[in-house]
Amino acid sequence: MAAERAVGLVRELHRTTGGSLPPFRTEELRQALEEMRALYEQNQADVSEAKSGRTDLIFLIRFRHCCLLRNQRCILAYLYDRLLRIRALRWEYGSVLPNAIQFHMSAEEVEWFNRYKKSLAAYMKSVGGEEGLDLTQDIKPPKSLYIESLEDWARWCFLVQAEAERHQVESIEHGSVQLCISRCAPC
Repeated sequence: MAAERAVGLVRELHRTTGGSLPPFRTEELRQALEEMRALYEQNQADVSEAKSGRTDLIFLIRFRHCCLLRNQRCILAYLYDRLLRIRALRWEYGSVLPNAIQFHMSAEEVEWFNRYKKSLAAYMKSVGGEEGLDLTQDIKPPKSLYIESLEDWARWCFLVQAEAERHQVESIEHGSVQLCISRCAPC
């Protein structure tokens, strides 16, 4: 009754490594919330008695209140850590999560993921001009949005419209060359 269920939720998340998402523990969370409700009701009853003169209950009331606060912190830590992991999964897997991961999410987490995905897409569209800027393209941001390339490479890989003098350096958008680089082959 001293916040063991809520601590168990946090311990389970701590044991899960590698950024994976363990199944959402609805029953354990419900039991922790039920424990909090019971502690609150007991405190309410004892507070009314303590007001009538029973000062021996004050320490018990304080202990229960500390248990309530600990439960609250543990539950919030559990939920917040899961949201951070889901956010990281969006950056790792993109806008569509594998079914195995979605199976471990609650309905509220799926709803949050969809709102986060839409918000991120709207932001990326607003930042990069006409085409938008795909922030999920690189884990680390590029040093520049443009890659310097020799005229021969630019014509060969991207069919540059304007004829440039031999060995002239041109700037090509980072997103345009990313596909070619990831395939390790000429476009």
